Amino acid sequence: MRKILVTGALGQIGSELTMGLRKTYGNDNVIASSRSKKEGHEKVMESGIFEILNITDGERLSEVVKKHKIDTIVNLAAVLSVVGEKNPARAWDVNMNGLYNVLEVARQESCSVFTPSSIAAFGLSTPQDNTPQDTIQRPNTMYGVTKVAGELLCDYYYTKFGVDTRGVRLPGLISYQTLPGGGTTDYAVEIYYEALKNKKYASFIAEGTKMDMMYMPDALDAITQLLEANPDKLIHRNAFNVTAMSFAPEEIAAAIRKVIPEFELSYDVDKEKQAIAESWPNSLDDTAAREEWGWNPKYDLDSMTKDMLEKLTIKLGI
Repeated sequence: MRKILVTGALGQIGSELTMGLRKTYGNDNVIASSRSKKEGHEKVMESGIFEILNITDGERLSEVVKKHKIDTIVNLAAVLSVVGEKNPARAWDVNMNGLYNVLEVARQESCSVFTPSSIAAFGLSTPQDNTPQDTIQRPNTMYGVTKVAGELLCDYYYTKFGVDTRGVRLPGLISYQTLPGGGTTDYAVEIYYEALKNKKYASFIAEGTKMDMMYMPDALDAITQLLEANPDKLIHRNAFNVTAMSFAPEEIAAAIRKVIPEFELSYDVDKEKQAIAESWPNSLDDTAAREEWGWNPKYDLDSMTKDMLEKLTIKLGI
């Protein structure tokens, strides 16, 4: 049975993944960590072991890994795209220096490491449609730069030191449980809340702007599946393209109108976020993930929209 440390366990992905991993591996075998406690995340903090941990503190990280005899680190601590542009120095510190600490501790303590990359690792010079697994990566955000460098650093630790490193390039994630945390794709979560509460939404992303997206249950499945994948079959390891759907704001609005016919979509475009969105692919080719470890998402836009609206109706008491 694995002994897993989840960093960034109170974030958008971490809060849901931690609970999912605890169901699979047992509450005592999944240690949640975050740089501080957060109100509203009591379930994660109280259902199993919780540690205060900032991954930029290598000594503290080593202490936690040794204390709990960790053999697998799922590193979700990160500064996302929009927040990273406001404070690039902090984004570099957390996303790169923190990852270096994770890999060093993993090398010293013989741990495996999962750390996600992102569609932000691509840029304007990348083929925008059906973006290949292996292609040019020239991002224009600090978040994207750290993700490309992180992919390479994980590759280095695998080839140089034999650390079992794995990762996926996550698209935008949509969840009814946890609010997003400063990403360019956040509109695709906000739109559902506003559809139910106000029957209208002003998108900060422009009409016609396609981005890859995934429903959170599929993202959690992808991480768990890759953790348990046969290492002999993994070629790409730290940068698998994964996707489930690709849509523009008007397409998600059309899906919502199938459930809420009176829903209205308008636009109030944020220039900074729009520029970031336009530098990312419209759609990804995830053939390598499908072939190397059997990736196969369960949700498309319509089935996700139906489930999101049902779950949020209950959550919001509407």
